[in-house]
Amino acid sequence: MRDFVTIVSGLPRSGTSMAMQMIVAGGIPPVTDGLRAADADNPRGYFEFERVKQLKTDKAWLEDARGHVVKVIHMLVTELPDDRPYRVVFLDRDLREVVKSQSTMLARNAKSGGALPPERLMAVYEAQLKQVHAWLAARPNFAVLSVKHADLIRDAAAEAREMNAFLGGGLDEAAMAAAVDPSLHRNRA
Repeated sequence: MRDFVTIVSGLPRSGTSMAMQMIVAGGIPPVTDGLRAADADNPRGYFEFERVKQLKTDKAWLEDARGHVVKVIHMLVTELPDDRPYRVVFLDRDLREVVKSQSTMLARNAKSGGALPPERLMAVYEAQLKQVHAWLAARPNFAVLSVKHADLIRDAAAEAREMNAFLGGGLDEAAMAAAVDPSLHRNRA
């Protein structure tokens, strides 16, 4: 049994759902509630757990998360308590693609986003990512594997091998690689 909590994190629209699909296909059970259904933006599902949004005040669910994988948005990673070991798979995607994907998703759902121009939003994201990565680096109980979204699309098998090794081995690498569908990489820089 894996004696740590596996966290998948990154910016919204950075490939976190795809990484969750890979890890679950490999054999690690997810912490998810199924409340957010698959849609045109994530046809294979979001793999979210609503209680993560209340991480500042509700950490009780983490007791049952050891040996599981859970998706935690980048800005909530710093709310994880230092009282247990974590392995964080952190997705890194070209910020132009992140912003484009977010814009496409908002338009599809007839919602308006923030009033920030794309260049300003990318600068905000860059600053947030630096802050989160510095926080993670200062904590010995957080092991981090940075995974480039482009690498997942280009060579899913190699990335599956790397994730498997990072997560303690024993995962089904072929199933992990098969979970990546390059045709879903629709918002390119």
